[in-house]
Amino acid sequence: MTARPTTVAPLSLADLAALTRDVADDVRAGLHEVHADAENRWHVRLRCDDEVDVWLISWTQEQGTQLHDHGGSSGAFTVVSGTLSEAVWAPGAESLTETARAEGDSVLFGEHYVHDVRNVHAETAVSVHAYSPPLSQMNYYDVDGHQLVRLASVWTDDPEAPAPDLRAAS
Repeated sequence: MTARPTTVAPLSLADLAALTRDVADDVRAGLHEVHADAENRWHVRLRCDDEVDVWLISWTQEQGTQLHDHGGSSGAFTVVSGTLSEAVWAPGAESLTETARAEGDSVLFGEHYVHDVRNVHAETAVSVHAYSPPLSQMNYYDVDGHQLVRLASVWTDDPEAPAPDLRAAS
């Protein structure tokens, strides 16, 4: 008998959102310890398997990402506490769309979703993120006029891996 490789289907966006909401409830109930680090965004992987990976992230004031997508992964995040600012790229838009994401808000996104998330408030924010299939690549972007320009692609399984500093090189 020949063994066949198993293929695990990615979770649906609804399942990813439900998962991040459930884990956010667990965090609020004290089942996961949260730390804050003013120098580097603190993060810990809570789950990793062939189907999904789940991360708990804290954001002190002015911490954020660069404009990015999640390679071939879809995802969701839920704000556990505090408020995050999310800037989203939409093709044809004149600029990034900024939205405040408050405690309890969940965001669902497909594999081509380009955004930047940051904390612009004094209060530390905490969020839960899930990716399916598990994260393996991140692409970083800049906006030039009305065009989205890819700056770099990085193979990584860590959504908080340092982004390449490409602006300094240009």
